[in-house]
Amino acid sequence: MEPVRVVVHGASGKVGQEVVRALCRETEIQVVGAVEQEVSDEFYLPLPDGCEAIPFSSNLEYILTSCQPDVLVDFTVAQATMPAVRIATKQGVNLVIGTTGLTADDLSEIDRLSKAHRVGAVVAPNFALGAVLMMHLAKIAAKYLDYAEIIELHHYLKADAPSGTALSTARAMAAARGKPFPRPPQGSKTSSSRGEPVEGITIHSVRLPGLLAHQEVILGGPGQTLSIRHDTISRECYMPGVILAVREVVKRQGLVYGLDTLLGL
Repeated sequence: MEPVRVVVHGASGKVGQEVVRALCRETEIQVVGAVEQEVSDEFYLPLPDGCEAIPFSSNLEYILTSCQPDVLVDFTVAQATMPAVRIATKQGVNLVIGTTGLTADDLSEIDRLSKAHRVGAVVAPNFALGAVLMMHLAKIAAKYLDYAEIIELHHYLKADAPSGTALSTARAMAAARGKPFPRPPQGSKTSSSRGEPVEGITIHSVRLPGLLAHQEVILGGPGQTLSIRHDTISRECYMPGVILAVREVVKRQGLVYGLDTLLGL
């Protein structure tokens, strides 16, 4: 069986470098090209084993044409992801996207383009399997406890707030109960310190040096609370989810949002 050929978009980023290392360890996957917004005079990227170098360019269309990948793995920013989606789908390349900050219109366009060009697209707000399980458990608990808040904590350079994972968790919890959560009474004074309400769930965003990615869902009812927390210790935690998505996306057409579908949750 031929290995799945992959190009990594955002290969020089912190997650992108981890993706390249992880995919190179998989015998059923072959990294064949890399793309970054700015590339120096070095037009080849050495792979971690030191035995091979792959084409490396800021020109995504050139890399896709010359390397002929099955899958494009994208961990960049929303402004770079959407142009990449349009180029890749047109060339019949499947997509695995971990970029946050994509809008509902962006997701709709990804679904439309992937179906039109008969390719698969896996978009996930979080590729850590523990985070996916945290969201799944929060959806179950949402049916039984009437109040909830989310605290999400990330490194201070994270561009978006609230995080994509927190927004997805809140929306999934409301969908599971079939209605928004009621919010506690606010009294006569309103304060921005109460965070951002999403489907009745207040989301509090913390950005500090020393953090990586953390989320706690706190649910409450009369006389009790329930906390469900996930902590990312290193970016390695995303790699099993990325590998799963690369293997599965080539079997599908259209958009799959979140890893829960691939995990059968």
